Amino acid sequence: MSSAPKITDDIFKMALNGGRQKTPVVLLACGSFNPITNMHLRMFEIAKDFLEKSGKYIVIQGIVSPVNDGYAKQGLLPANHRLAMCNLAVQSSEWIRVDPWESQQDQWLQTVKVMRHHKGKLEEQEHSLVETPSKAKKRKLNTRTRSCSQSSVEDMMNENEVEETNSKNNAGYVELKLLCGSDLLESFGTHGLWRDADIREIVGKFGIVCVSRAGTNPQKFVYESDVLSEYENNIQIVTEWIQNEISSTRIRRALRRHQSVKYLIPDPVIDYINKNGLFTNDNDILIRSASKYETSL
Repeated sequence: MSSAPKITDDIFKMALNGGRQKTPVVLLACGSFNPITNMHLRMFEIAKDFLEKSGKYIVIQGIVSPVNDGYAKQGLLPANHRLAMCNLAVQSSEWIRVDPWESQQDQWLQTVKVMRHHKGKLEEQEHSLVETPSKAKKRKLNTRTRSCSQSSVEDMMNENEVEETNSKNNAGYVELKLLCGSDLLESFGTHGLWRDADIREIVGKFGIVCVSRAGTNPQKFVYESDVLSEYENNIQIVTEWIQNEISSTRIRRALRRHQSVKYLIPDPVIDYINKNGLFTNDNDILIRSASKYETSL
């Protein structure tokens, strides 16, 4: 079974027109997903609950974007395996889907470029829906102008422009936010790991939803960072009170040692790993070398 479909026009229309007091949000998680774990999936659910409980947002989709093979990381499996496992993991979700675009590029891409791509796709679909009523109005306007005076025509054109502007201003344009753990947020402070311009764009233009882990203090890190504190209103920090320290690194270690990982990752993913003999010592190799930024997923 494939993952959740792309956002349908009906969902877009409902988000744009049905709840003008709430901003539609799409959550994007970029990472290795090597393999994807139950904690990765829980992050989506935790973030969705948090945002919607605030009364300001309606989360309409979650996107899992596995990193390109060009990302230099020890033991990274080829993208075809990671995509397959991710699709199996989200097959029961009605709102989370896997997007292969990042992994199918010719080289590794910075996170900000992946966000630009997905934001562009959202805007294309959104604008097509927002502009459709405008085109209908223009057709009606053309019909009406045939029997009107010049002054009446100008009044109708001005009225049409105001209605179109109000429609766009009132529509809750869909926001794309980066979903991450506190370790990725804190990696912004590692010298040479991220470009300052990329951090500003990710946090300032898009925004971040950070799900904290045990023993971390992301609020303190935001306070101590000049860049992050400047855009702190765009950083949503969610505390996960039911602590879950599942990580892909620990999963791979357990698999190498032939230990059970049941209830730590989805059963279909376990079956896929066993069927394909993944994450054994023979598989734990560096598949490619490239310059990179760090990722926490």
